[in-house]
Amino acid sequence: MSTEVRNLEPQEMWRNFADLNAVPRPSKKEERVIQFILDFGKKLGLETIKDEIGNVIIKKPATPGMENRKTVLLQSHLDMVHQKNADTDFDFNTQGIDMFVEGDFVKAKGTTLGADNGIGVASIMAILESKEIEHPAIEALFTIDEETGMTGALGLKGGLLKADIMLNLDTEDDRELTIGCAGGVDITAIGSYQTEAVSGKAKGYKISVKGLTGGHSGMDIHLGRGNANKIMNRVLFLATSQFGLQIGSIDGGSLRNAIPRESFAMVAVPEDQEAAFKTFIEAQREILKSEHATTDPKFELVLEYTETPAQVLSKELQQKLVRAIYACPNGIYRMSPDIAGLVQTSNNLARVLVKDGTYSLQCLTRSSVDSEKMDLAQAIQSTFELAGAKVDFKGAYPGWTPRPGSSIVKLMADLYREMYKEEPHVNACHAGLECGIVGGNYPEMEMISFGPNITGAHSPDEKVQISSVQKYWNFLLETLKRIPA
Repeated sequence: MSTEVRNLEPQEMWRNFADLNAVPRPSKKEERVIQFILDFGKKLGLETIKDEIGNVIIKKPATPGMENRKTVLLQSHLDMVHQKNADTDFDFNTQGIDMFVEGDFVKAKGTTLGADNGIGVASIMAILESKEIEHPAIEALFTIDEETGMTGALGLKGGLLKADIMLNLDTEDDRELTIGCAGGVDITAIGSYQTEAVSGKAKGYKISVKGLTGGHSGMDIHLGRGNANKIMNRVLFLATSQFGLQIGSIDGGSLRNAIPRESFAMVAVPEDQEAAFKTFIEAQREILKSEHATTDPKFELVLEYTETPAQVLSKELQQKLVRAIYACPNGIYRMSPDIAGLVQTSNNLARVLVKDGTYSLQCLTRSSVDSEKMDLAQAIQSTFELAGAKVDFKGAYPGWTPRPGSSIVKLMADLYREMYKEEPHVNACHAGLECGIVGGNYPEMEMISFGPNITGAHSPDEKVQISSVQKYWNFLLETLKRIPA
């Protein structure tokens, strides 16, 4: 692990971030990081609890003179999104993140960095172990599986926490004080099919869509970045109708909460259509490059010879599936009519896998209005059911309703103005945060979310700004000093 990162200021936080990033911590495989945090709390001699689902709670008494202040819950999630570039040789299950410093940023070599939400976790660790930082009584909540269903927050029981105020350290713009967020639901469409032999004389090709920017499917959905699954399907749709292309397999995207950056299809093209097909791909490459020049400047559409697929989809299923994917909504569905600039409802067509007689299509639908979220989800369900798929909804979680008049919002907005001589952006976001879920069991708890500048979250381009971490850290410590009685 880079000593450069450990030597950054504030050292107490960056040291803990480096230690955390040495522990593999994919969503739904958090056993090692749970034990890491349990050992950390017990080594400090603090009350340390693991609840039934795997969340860890560590409690620290107030520093002398602050015992009468309100108790604060510091909250972050332990898991991280695991994405890497196709040409990066890396095993997330066994390796720690390989970090480096470039100018004012910390990055990772070809993988996600884990600043989302590792910076928050490391900040809480630094406060828990410090003997100098002033603070009221603290309850630290480290949740699991935030990135793929928020099951940690959903499984948190009432009665475990006594805090009056929750500081969620999981937003990605140091000017923002977030007071509301979107809810979400996972949609999965599955089906099986009988493969058949390629009809007629055909040549095998591999079509690759790659080099897209990707990003967070909530925070970045408004940026109009290319979705590899939709782009690949567009090419397949046109090539099917024009050249009688037959699909052997499709493998696109990876995680629901990441805008898909890559997709690969193995296809068969009639020999007498080869020249026209190659010309078509060249033309599509230029059209798509032009359309995505601003949002995805590294976009590539690559055609390569390969073995002709031994088996392909039937003509009927191929037509149904390609048309269903084409019809599936992707990106912004509706902007908020009440909050300027806020995406209210969206969908991310995150994963398309068609191979060996089965197919699976995965979406993450988000909205700050639960009824609208389910309306869009049901529209997507209907689209895939018309193609013969079985559709399930799982992992639904509620949004977080803003309370702009709460005392913690006023305190932190005033403090931000005092410290930085500018107005904070008090807003809601389109990402999923755990505040609304935690608030279901603790309705009287006041909540706010903030953090440093992190860009490219959920993609290998993820990076965190060093100077922004210093700003966020000072703001966090000053907030703790000013928590009222």
